[in-house]
Amino acid sequence: MSRQIFDIVILNGRPASGKSEIIDYLKKVPLAERIRRFHIGEFEEFDDFPILWERFEDDDIWESHGKARLISNATYEYEGEVRPGYVFKEQFFWHYLIERLCMNYGKRLRDPAYHETTTAVFEFARGSQHGGFAEAYRYLSKDVLERANTIYISVTWEESLRKNRRRRNPDKPDSILEHSLEDKKIEFLYKESDWESFSAPDPEYLRVGERRVPYAVFENMPEKTDKPAVLGAHLEEVCALLWERRRGLAC
Repeated sequence: MSRQIFDIVILNGRPASGKSEIIDYLKKVPLAERIRRFHIGEFEEFDDFPILWERFEDDDIWESHGKARLISNATYEYEGEVRPGYVFKEQFFWHYLIERLCMNYGKRLRDPAYHETTTAVFEFARGSQHGGFAEAYRYLSKDVLERANTIYISVTWEESLRKNRRRRNPDKPDSILEHSLEDKKIEFLYKESDWESFSAPDPEYLRVGERRVPYAVFENMPEKTDKPAVLGAHLEEVCALLWERRRGLAC
């Protein structure tokens, strides 16, 4: 590998595990230092949350004019109770989000020099209720899979719930750093995770069909993403490990 930056880093983890905090931290690290410590160059994010939230807002506008919602419902049923909260009408929309990110990324590859300077950072969470990570990775494009390197931010379900409550700002439900789900909804969508079974076959590479995607785990218990110095030190270790696994795949 002649270049010293990753083409793509995928950040996965439970909701509120620390993905957005890591991205926020990396943005504040000067470019030369970011390349040296983390192998991450100029920054471009590919996050499915803004796309998801805009579809909910689109349906709100549609509904305000007396029309049926197209993609989402404004309530869901869980444990025999109908509760308020946006959910997709079809599970496939979770996979649509992955394909939308890949389509947006594919447009960047029209510039053959894109990855000479730029690392694309994908971010998404998935619960088993809507297919899990194994299913989500099946919808990643060939262009993404052949360049992808994954960092999984590891927290327990209880920690995810705690941090989801902590970041809640009801005045900013569309905010990257301050959005959250009410307890029952996050339990419904995300309590069950397939990460362990997805990553179990190989401690270094995710198996996606015939492809292998290098991965490393950022251990965020006890919490590191609220302490910039601790976050940076551990992330540097994780990225060094991931870089070696990428180099091993290239040999």
